[in-house]
Amino acid sequence: MAGKKKPRFLLAVETSCDETSAAVLERGRILSNVILSQDEIHSPYGGVVPELASRQHIKSIDYVIGESLTQAGVGLGEIDLYAVTQGPGLIGSLLVGLTFAKGLAFYFKKPLIGVDHLQAHIEAPFLENDRIEFPVLALLVSGGHTSLYFLEKPLDYRLLGKTRDDAAGECLDKVAKFLKLGYPGGPVIERLARGGDSSRFHFSLPRMKTAGYDFSFSGLKTAALKIIRENGLSAEHPALRDFLASFEETVARALLENMHKALEEFRPASLILCGGVARNTRLRTRFSELAEGYRLPSYVPSPRLCTDNAGMVGALAWKKYQASPVTSTDLDLDAYPR
Repeated sequence: MAGKKKPRFLLAVETSCDETSAAVLERGRILSNVILSQDEIHSPYGGVVPELASRQHIKSIDYVIGESLTQAGVGLGEIDLYAVTQGPGLIGSLLVGLTFAKGLAFYFKKPLIGVDHLQAHIEAPFLENDRIEFPVLALLVSGGHTSLYFLEKPLDYRLLGKTRDDAAGECLDKVAKFLKLGYPGGPVIERLARGGDSSRFHFSLPRMKTAGYDFSFSGLKTAALKIIRENGLSAEHPALRDFLASFEETVARALLENMHKALEEFRPASLILCGGVARNTRLRTRFSELAEGYRLPSYVPSPRLCTDNAGMVGALAWKKYQASPVTSTDLDLDAYPR
């Protein structure tokens, strides 16, 4: 319509698990990206407690959104579009963000765009590298999800495989919890494994009995617990560093084995590693080595964009709006846990 104002500012909300996050973007560029972690709340339990997570989101979301607007120097009345994570995630957590975003969009009579959390993670590298060449093969590794995607073109997400049981990050957390090392387990294991002999303890790579690109980490978790018991390993054991290095190395190799198989079939032009576990140095190193072996460019988001954050949600929502503009608030927009 002639004379109609083009959207400029977008406010995005992310509450899929245990980070409360809000971001303000200007034409797809992040102005602010506030992330409030709940690690201290869930640490005593060795994992995320869904009810505690949703309660904390209720307490925090107003402050986080307000802080994101303040940092961006933008008022609520200036927001043209709203975006929110629909799923997957914890249903109680998702509903907090979705309900709050719906309320704002309805009050200000602005469009609301629902975003898939996993697709948003894949969008994160594009925020820092706008020349990533398609087609793209993307490995997403987080505490709750392990998935392999193929993108022939932008916004075209083809799921090749996903975990059938534990996600890689969940596997790391559970082993750390069993050893009473602390939470979240991935960063703790990475820190304690530094300098360890990754060949000292033998693990068989987990493999699916059926064809395809699905993952399974429950067997690897069970094998790790068996080795811990047989060797009397504990937080004070002198062999702990070697055990953790061996375990971490096996997790990285298991993740990249499926990517190696998919490379042969799909012949992508670029590789992406994303999600919270993509912060792991060993995994990033093995991923870079795999890409170099195929002479392909590889992309990993900066650590802040690896974790759950509203910036990536807003970036994907902006692209979705550019491809197919919405003009109203969809109050029927619903959350989906899986």
